[in-house]
Amino acid sequence: MREKGYGCPRGCPAPDSAFQIIRVQSPEGVKRITATKRETVGTFLKKVAKEFGFRNNGFSIYTNRNRTGEITASQNKSLNLLKIKHGDMLFLYPVSPAGSSSENMDISISQGLRPMGAPQVVEDEIDQYLIKQDGKIYRNRDQQLCRHGPLGKCVHCVPLEPFDEDYLNHLEPPVKHMSFHAYIRKLTGGADKGKFVALENISCKIKSGCEGHPPWPEGICTKCQPSAITLNRQKYRHVDNIMFENHTIADRFLDFWRKTGNQHLGYLYGRYTEHKDIPLGIRAEVAAIYEPPQIGTQNSLEILEDPKAEVVDEIAAKLGLRKVGWIFTDLVSEDTRKGTVRYSRNKDAYFLSAEECITAGNFQNQQPNICRLSPDGHFGSKFVTVVATGGPDNQVHFEGYQVSNQCMALVRDECLLPCRDAPELGYAKESSSEQYVPDVFYKDIDKFGNEITQLARPLPVEYLIIDITTTFPKDPVYTFSISQSPFPIENRDVLGETQDFHSLATYLSQNTSSVFLDVISDFHLLLFLVTNEVMPLRDSISLLLEAVRTKNEELAQTWKKSEQWATIEQLCSTVGVQLSGLHEYGAVGSSQHAAAAAVWACQHCTFMNQPGTDHCEMCSLPRT
Repeated sequence: MREKGYGCPRGCPAPDSAFQIIRVQSPEGVKRITATKRETVGTFLKKVAKEFGFRNNGFSIYTNRNRTGEITASQNKSLNLLKIKHGDMLFLYPVSPAGSSSENMDISISQGLRPMGAPQVVEDEIDQYLIKQDGKIYRNRDQQLCRHGPLGKCVHCVPLEPFDEDYLNHLEPPVKHMSFHAYIRKLTGGADKGKFVALENISCKIKSGCEGHPPWPEGICTKCQPSAITLNRQKYRHVDNIMFENHTIADRFLDFWRKTGNQHLGYLYGRYTEHKDIPLGIRAEVAAIYEPPQIGTQNSLEILEDPKAEVVDEIAAKLGLRKVGWIFTDLVSEDTRKGTVRYSRNKDAYFLSAEECITAGNFQNQQPNICRLSPDGHFGSKFVTVVATGGPDNQVHFEGYQVSNQCMALVRDECLLPCRDAPELGYAKESSSEQYVPDVFYKDIDKFGNEITQLARPLPVEYLIIDITTTFPKDPVYTFSISQSPFPIENRDVLGETQDFHSLATYLSQNTSSVFLDVISDFHLLLFLVTNEVMPLRDSISLLLEAVRTKNEELAQTWKKSEQWATIEQLCSTVGVQLSGLHEYGAVGSSQHAAAAAVWACQHCTFMNQPGTDHCEMCSLPRT
């Protein structure tokens, strides 16, 4: 006989009680629904829909995991008649939208792997492409180890998963970091298919909304306190390779250092494509380098505010490009006669300084990677860092890097500082009355060979760096045409290279190709046409940009016959350079052209003066 006070825990209804708890399992997890034995199925399904956030007819419930024994809404049947009793498990599956089987498959991949509460996001094209790829590493039949027929498979020839570390370590050269999509396949593999995978972004800030105590610094609790961070080597990387389309892109960028000896910086514009050397890899292809306003010396760089930054991104997008990274030089000439440079960045010094890591983390936070598996809708970044520096052979080498997601979080929440006298060391800030900073640790090996945990004050920055191979193709690719007399690059006034109508007229007179598309396909020239102050073409250049993007000469010739180009040619002729083909491609509106030709540009300051004057209104110098 059972003694009083023992049996089921408090809150558990007795088997003969009027109330019962039914468990419902879905791809998002298990929920418990309270019901009565005499409750109708229709009422019960409404409770399920409310609990899981579904609309009517947005799901189906079965008594078996293999989707048999479907329970349909009916007001005439009760749970008792269906033999559904206390503690039973039912299985809920969302209803796929109508469409073809391939469409349903894509939807299930993109939605089924999305964590509950994550926003609907549109990922990059390369991400959408790689999601649909098999990604497995197929191997041929081993003649010595395989003992089966040509149609069989064994452990020696079965396809490997894209995240197989042994395969990656035996590549030449070995790959230390798997691709990001291989990492996702690893997380979403197994029996559960990654139903509960959520890529959480690290936060170093106190959670807001905690009302149980005064705000920091008067109070803090375990609910709002951010967790301590232990820095680990990131197992994956968002970009696996950086490739410049041709050597001319890099050579023109390096010309600034060659002529001045000062360091220089630029933004890389290109596209993300598949990198086939690594399973499910991503490559950043660089098509052009934009050089923003800056102040450079032999050992420092300062980036100035760029009023044209938004326009540059807009023009690049119309050309099918985007900002994929940044590049800077760290070059010191060693022997000018041999043309060698100093080899300063190595394992004995540093690869990236703490200040450069913080700058890279700031850029990566500005360019987040859109990700469907993150509750925030973004995770990490594809933005890369390239350093032009001396190599072991004392020649200029291009080294690619990213900083880890942990570094991005420390930089975003202003928890990381550089050390003044040690560029290879960072420093995790200490908490103050204005800001709470969680403890940051890293693991090291002591002199006895034991693994120890150290406080990141100071912090070796190699814990934050991910290296990326930087290459040039055997067969050069040209998104933009290459000229022997190229158009000047923007913001190089210190070299005496200015972008004005005189330089445009000189460029057009020296490039007399019959193919107009070859002449106009210059990234820096297109930016000048859009951003010049005399006659900006931001609202009327879309057709030309489309012609350059699609390499369509017919579209380019159509734009060349426009009124805007005729005016540009007239402005060029006022600076003393007569362009061939000016009268051949004249546009309508001769009165406007005459007015444009009447004004004249000063050869000293390029100011456009009104007709009838012999001296420049801006600099007061004579016209001739």
